[in-house]
Amino acid sequence: MTATGVYAPPRAIVSVTAYITNEDGEVLLVRNLHRGDTYEMPGGQVENHESILDAVKREVKEETGAEVTIEGITGIYQNVSSHVLCVAFRGTYTGGELRPQEGETAEVGFFDLNRENIDTYIKREHFQLRTLDAMDPHYFPHALYKVRPYELISRYDGNAPSALSGQN
Repeated sequence: MTATGVYAPPRAIVSVTAYITNEDGEVLLVRNLHRGDTYEMPGGQVENHESILDAVKREVKEETGAEVTIEGITGIYQNVSSHVLCVAFRGTYTGGELRPQEGETAEVGFFDLNRENIDTYIKREHFQLRTLDAMDPHYFPHALYKVRPYELISRYDGNAPSALSGQN
């Protein structure tokens, strides 16, 4: 026992999702097999020892086949009933052939999504909120780093999408 008590590791799950647009301004959406009642932005769980930037690019690629660049974080959402913390990003489609992920996504595509028609596609309120926040983004500062010794991997100040430095 230490002075602060017995340490128990956190049980929260970190997930990522992304609002991805193509050159026509359409939004990349998926229909997951286990949530067939709604479309949603692609995303999933961050794996051990993976950065959130690597995770969001990996999850988008796995679920849709799309390769993307990431511009910034548009929101952070916490589901306290299931201990999930979701980081939402905004980015741009750069290539890849769209296709569903076997066993996970039933449908993948770009849609002409806007504030007036969002409920036609996205039926769940918490998915709508994330998407609406990403439509007119206000980017959050964030940094990726290592410690012992300290090494800054990348830093984004939140002011302009081009401010993301050190991104692979």
